[in-house]
Amino acid sequence: MSAIAIRTGDAPELEALLAQRIYEYNAAAIGCADAESFSAARANESGDVEAGVCGYTWAGCCYVSYLWVAETLRNQGLGTELLDAVERHARAKHCSLVLLSSHSFQAPAFYAREGYVQVARVEDHPVGHSNIFFAKRIP
Repeated sequence: MSAIAIRTGDAPELEALLAQRIYEYNAAAIGCADAESFSAARANESGDVEAGVCGYTWAGCCYVSYLWVAETLRNQGLGTELLDAVERHARAKHCSLVLLSSHSFQAPAFYAREGYVQVARVEDHPVGHSNIFFAKRIP
């Protein structure tokens, strides 16, 4: 038997393989293989991304993996525009639930204002802070 050695750094090929194998298992387990990634971004005149969002839909649910707005553009409604676009996309994909997470030092108050409800909280992730999981039912 060979030893398992942890390597540091990105391993995109291994990550893609593992994600695919887990998706295949999950899709077979529930009988739904409709997963699809999505993304949206706003760039400035120079082509630099100023804000963006990405995630995926699967089995009636939408998960936001990343949502980011440049610091100079925050509190101007751009985050709300991104979430609105995600929710429209989720409805078009027949999703009834949107899920996302935010660390306690990021934007939990923003998500709460947008109608997202805290469903779980993991303390000390990272140490001294929390990882907060949110959900929003969409009609």
